[in-house]
Amino acid sequence: MNVRALAAKAIFDVLERGISLSVALPEQQKHLANGKDKGLLAEICYGVMRQLPQLDKCVSDCLSKQFKGKQRIIHQLLLVGCYQLYFTRIPAHAAVGETAEACRQLKFNGLVKVVNGVLRNIERQKAPLSEASDTLKFNTPAWLVKRLQQAYPQQWQQVIEQSHQRPPMWLRNNQQQQSRDSYLAKLTEQQIEASSGSCDDAILLASPTDVTQLPEFDTGAASVQDGAAQWAATLLAPQAYEIILDACAAPGGKSCHLLELEPSIELTAVDFDAKRLERVQQNLDRLKLNANVIHGDAANIDSWWTGGKFDRILLDAPCSATGVIRRHPDIKWLRKSNDIEELAKLQKQIFDHCWLWLKPGGTLLYATCSILPQENRDQVTDFLARTPDAKLEPIVQQDSSDDIGWQILPGQNNMDGFYYAKLTKSA
Repeated sequence: MNVRALAAKAIFDVLERGISLSVALPEQQKHLANGKDKGLLAEICYGVMRQLPQLDKCVSDCLSKQFKGKQRIIHQLLLVGCYQLYFTRIPAHAAVGETAEACRQLKFNGLVKVVNGVLRNIERQKAPLSEASDTLKFNTPAWLVKRLQQAYPQQWQQVIEQSHQRPPMWLRNNQQQQSRDSYLAKLTEQQIEASSGSCDDAILLASPTDVTQLPEFDTGAASVQDGAAQWAATLLAPQAYEIILDACAAPGGKSCHLLELEPSIELTAVDFDAKRLERVQQNLDRLKLNANVIHGDAANIDSWWTGGKFDRILLDAPCSATGVIRRHPDIKWLRKSNDIEELAKLQKQIFDHCWLWLKPGGTLLYATCSILPQENRDQVTDFLARTPDAKLEPIVQQDSSDDIGWQILPGQNNMDGFYYAKLTKSA
């Protein structure tokens, strides 16, 4: 299969059908056997998502009329061609030729000349991409630019810039198998450059590496997990034989980390998404860990749990994921402004319900991969105001003792954007 045709299909699924790129891309990569081709497919898809407004304007300006219906995939194909011309080292003649051939593979033979003509016109002019609006200048939807300006008046441009960077690759050392220093030594033996992160088991690779090249990865020596996400288990601090709930567990990285820190705990990992819950079990199996994995709703624990209350609860709440745009640039186009208020309502519901299932004297860690105050600081402030038996505990990593929780911004110490608030329940 032509890589450009597969890219157009994946981008069509995201932009026209609302499917996340993390689902759409692997579906198209299945058609490729060559690792290099799979890498090029990912590069094109992620690149188009990062630069979408500018590419879209460039293509639209070259069309006398816009494609509609089933032909919309040809618009996505032109985005693929335009991205290659502006942002890759692929020779222009190859980019145009392969993209025109993709049009044939997509069974739009009658539009091959249009695709060829539009791309040759773009190549010939190679005009600077438009920056006529904030959306175009920052390749970010206007609603998100506005919210970031309000939340971070001094830093919003830096936040956007960091969200456009290619993400680093972090590993979590499995301390049940070896020390972090020992695993760093193993990486060095394999000529894989790496360094320690701020979290106890965090390892930052100098450049992304295929997991098959990582020493003893298949037997559970390490896992791939961003440095910010690794703080969840560390901050929750599980103690021996405690009963712990991971309330929104998929895909299971934090559940596994909790068990690596304290294997004696009785961990229940629950998630509303049955498909993503399969990943939790896969991760547990690779690491040879055991947990009670349940398909259920964290906002209705009564419907699936017959045990007692929990000593600790990790609530990694559903959120806008605006802190991980550098890993998932399609988030910018799948999210809408009114989603934030809807998500905040859902977070409130789950927050209140989980608190009922926390033992007196217990600890709840509220977490999101968002950078928007409505889902983070404001959510926790409102919870404290309506919950007399809740106390906010300081997190030493916070920038200021006056902060409500710990907000990590994208790129801070090479980590993703993340938020944590640690609360204890009066005994």
